[in-house]
Amino acid sequence: MQHAPAARPSPALSARLPRDTTTRPLLAAAIAAVLALAASACVGGGRGTEGQDGPVPPTAQSPAVLPSAELPPVLTRGQARAALVGADDLGEAWEPTRGAATWRDELLKATAERPDCQRLLDVLYTEELFGTGAATAPRATAALDDVDGGAQLHYRVTSYRAADLDRTLAWLGTLPDTCGRFEARDAHGTARDVRVTGLTLPEVGDARRGLRVTVGDTAPDDGDPRADTRTDTAGGVLTVDLVAVRVGDDAISLTNGTLGTPADDATRISVEVGADRLTEARRQGRAQV
Repeated sequence: MQHAPAARPSPALSARLPRDTTTRPLLAAAIAAVLALAASACVGGGRGTEGQDGPVPPTAQSPAVLPSAELPPVLTRGQARAALVGADDLGEAWEPTRGAATWRDELLKATAERPDCQRLLDVLYTEELFGTGAATAPRATAALDDVDGGAQLHYRVTSYRAADLDRTLAWLGTLPDTCGRFEARDAHGTARDVRVTGLTLPEVGDARRGLRVTVGDTAPDDGDPRADTRTDTAGGVLTVDLVAVRVGDDAISLTNGTLGTPADDATRISVEVGADRLTEARRQGRAQV
C-alpha cells in the first residue's frame, strides 16, 4: 500500500518563516525596552505630580525639636528688662547702686542649725531664691540705693515652671513658723539673733509671698523672748524685706534691706509697679508670637 507523500509548506509560507524567526528576538527586546521606559516614566511622574494630585503628608518631627513640656517659653532679655523697676519709680533719694552693702557680709554670711533657717540666710545673702541652676538664672536684674536712708534694693525677673515657683512661695510661707526666731553665728563665732515675720503685700500677680527678716546681735538673756536685739553694725538692726510675686511662668523677686528704719513704700511700689510691668511684658510677648 502506497502512502501519500507528506504535505510540504507552500512556497509563500516557507519564504516568511525565516524572517519571523529572525525578528522575534528583536521584537521581544523592543517590547522590554518600551515597558522599562513606561515604568520609569510612572515613577518619575509620580514624584513630579504628587503635589498637584494631593498634599504631601507632613514629616514627623523629631522629639528633639518638639516644644518641651517641661519648661515654659521664657521672656526675652528685652521683655524681662522692660519689667524691671528703676530709681525714677521709687523717688528722688534712689539711684543706681554703687556696690554691695557691707552689711551683707557682716550680718547675712552666717550659719544656722536648722536647715530651713540656713537656707533662708543663704537666699538673703546670694539672692538666688529660685535656685542656682542655669534654668533658674534671672532674665534681668536691677540694683538701687537709697542715698539718704542707706537702704539697698535688689530686683530680679526669673522665668521658670509655675509649679516650681509656687513651691518656693509656699516654702517662704512656712518660715514665720519654722524660723520665727533663731540664732545664727558668723565666721568669727559672733551670735546673731534672727527673727522672721510675714509681710502683707498688694494683691497683684497670680501668687505672692513676703517676709520681713531682722538680724542683730543676740541680746542678753533676760528670760524675755521678746527682748530687743542690737547690732554693732552702724548702731542699728538690719531689716530685710524678701518678696516674690508670680505672674504665669515668670516671677519677680526682691530684697530691700537697711540698717535704719525700712521704708515700706519702696517695697510696696516695687511690687505693684513690677507686677504690672511683668504682666504687660508677657502680654506683648504673646502678641508678637
